[in-house]
Amino acid sequence: MRAALAGLLFLSACAAQQPPSPAPGNAAEATAADTCGAHRFQNLIGTQADQIDRSTLPSRTRFITPGMMVTQDFSAERLNIFVGVDGRVGSMRCF
Repeated sequence: MRAALAGLLFLSACAAQQPPSPAPGNAAEATAADTCGAHRFQNLIGTQADQIDRSTLPSRTRFITPGMMVTQDFSAERLNIFVGVDGRVGSMRCF
C-alpha cells in the first residue's frame, strides 16, 4: 500500500512539472525572458554612462554608443546597455 502511494505521489509530481521553455532565439525573446538580468539594472536608465560602476554589472555587459560598431553574434545572457548622444543610458536589451 505504501509503495503504491509513493508511486502515485511520484507520478503526480512529474505531471505537475512544466516542460522547459525553449531557449530564446533573438533579442526580443531574450529581453522579454530577461535572460541577461536587465530588470535588475533598470534604475540606471537616465544615468550618465561614465558614472556607472561597471564592476556591479555582469561580466559580459557591453555599452553601445551611437554609431558604434558591434558584433552581431547572439548571446541571450549578454546585457547590452544603449547610451544616447547625451551620454545617458537610454535602454537595455539582452542579446
